[in-house]
Amino acid sequence: MGTNRLEAFSDGVLAIIITIMVLELELPEHPTWDALVHDSTTSLVTYVLSFVYIGIYWNNHHHMLQLTDRVSGGVLWANLHLLFWLSLYPFTTRWMDETDVAQVPALVYGINLLAAAIAYFVLQQVIIAVEGPDSRLKKAVGSDWKGKASPAIYLTGILATFVTPWLGVACYALVAAIWLVPDRRVEGYVAQVEGSPSS
Repeated sequence: MGTNRLEAFSDGVLAIIITIMVLELELPEHPTWDALVHDSTTSLVTYVLSFVYIGIYWNNHHHMLQLTDRVSGGVLWANLHLLFWLSLYPFTTRWMDETDVAQVPALVYGINLLAAAIAYFVLQQVIIAVEGPDSRLKKAVGSDWKGKASPAIYLTGILATFVTPWLGVACYALVAAIWLVPDRRVEGYVAQVEGSPSS
């Protein structure tokens, strides 16, 4: 089985997740700038953070599947496992927003982020196992320092919520910032294999 149906299904789920999150944004009670700042700032901040995370996963998922030649039953289930944790983003985001980033919701949000990161790693490893020692994905990923650093920062953020919830959110935002920096490993590897210059 090729990757087209898997990618199309995943794209659809991620699009629905973003749609749900934007529909749950807190509207200002009055049509004024003060009301926008007072009523919607936390909602917008949590939405932007979660939107960026969904965008990062969508981007990396696309690159991962560029280097995947075939899909097994294990890959399908690992992909569903990832989508399960991503589908909880609207819930954990809204809970954090509606409690003005209270300690427990911020902690649960961090656990959600950590679980999604682990699920992505599991999917990556299942694909590599299916494709064997000559896996193009394995060669492209290399040492994967971002993938190794992210769980440690998530755990730091989860613990930091016991000091102050916003400190935990700052750690989560740091991981997002790390992944926003363009990662040319996969694109460079694809370009090298295809014999074209990397962008």
